[in-house]
Amino acid sequence: MKQSSTDSSIRVLAISPAHEDHSVLKGIFDDSTEVLHADSLPAALAVLREQAVPIVICERDLGQHTWKNVLETITCLPHPPLLIVTSGLADDYLWSEALNLGAYDVLAKPFDVEEVVRTVDAARRRCTN
Repeated sequence: MKQSSTDSSIRVLAISPAHEDHSVLKGIFDDSTEVLHADSLPAALAVLREQAVPIVICERDLGQHTWKNVLETITCLPHPPLLIVTSGLADDYLWSEALNLGAYDVLAKPFDVEEVVRTVDAARRRCTN
């Protein structure tokens, strides 16, 4: 059963070269959460230039770029989205580094539906406050 992170509509951008990540994330949420996708940083920037996106969920490694490049880039946007980093190796080092550098949170893969919904809902509340 799909779960909603919100009572009102929200847009999330998932950046990952793994197409299964996009499918899983899209399957977690109901129609109140629009999940956009990009497989690279340049593709993500194209989306972010066209649409207001308050939350970005980004794979740790994006080929020649990493989540750090995404964070650096989105910080320069007029309305920077919150960044949630994902990784199959979400160890203490990644958590510490991501949070200290300015990411909103870290999600381990494979995705736990309840954890994804809780994290995105908390990010949504932070965006609306």
